[in-house]
Amino acid sequence: MTDLLYRYPPLLRGTLIKRYKRFFADIELDSGELITAHCPNTGPMTSVSTVGSPVQVSRSTNPKRKLAYTWELIEVYDNAPTWVGVNTSMPNQVTKLLLEQRLLPPLQTYDTLRAEVAYGQEKSRVDFLLTGDSILPTYVEVKSTTWLSQECALFPDTVTTRGQKHIRELKAMLPAARVCMLYFINRGDCTAFSPGDTADPLYGKLLRDAVEAGLEVFPCRFNVTPEGIKYLGLAELRL
Repeated sequence: MTDLLYRYPPLLRGTLIKRYKRFFADIELDSGELITAHCPNTGPMTSVSTVGSPVQVSRSTNPKRKLAYTWELIEVYDNAPTWVGVNTSMPNQVTKLLLEQRLLPPLQTYDTLRAEVAYGQEKSRVDFLLTGDSILPTYVEVKSTTWLSQECALFPDTVTTRGQKHIRELKAMLPAARVCMLYFINRGDCTAFSPGDTADPLYGKLLRDAVEAGLEVFPCRFNVTPEGIKYLGLAELRL
């Protein structure tokens, strides 16, 4: 695959046996070895944790880690066979590359990029702060989504008080700053994005109110495979 924004290290293929206690996944590797991998997604993982599904894991060489393996990807069969990113630490890594390489036109003009910057009245940390002499401070919050309805990605898939707080914090920065929500669509089979109103109706209301006040929304599509992650452009926003 060409034009990969991020390339995975060599991954190992296996089959999901079970996911439990949020952080653990038992997996049978294609070699026949049974392992317990760290599950870096603590959410409900709606429709992307089906027992028996093909998965991909990475292996760490750090001897201090309790679990050597990390669950990275799962293959699902909604519209067509599709790999979905499971590792929730990956979207921020890839978004940083997206911003640094100026691949998102609305966020190309800045001089300095900082990560995990404290701000707001509720003691939040924004994922990225873009600054420059010719622009307003630009706050970019990143949310990963894997939940699909037909061809529409949805966020969130459960009630998220933390996500609600982030929208309130961003909205409160207006109009002195530019504020943005970047939804990282962690699968390549989605062409649109909407708030997950059935899971968290308050989040959807807060998002729509913030957009009306000036919040910008960038639903970014990514194709995810065991080789790496490719940026596909923006999905249709359906509010």
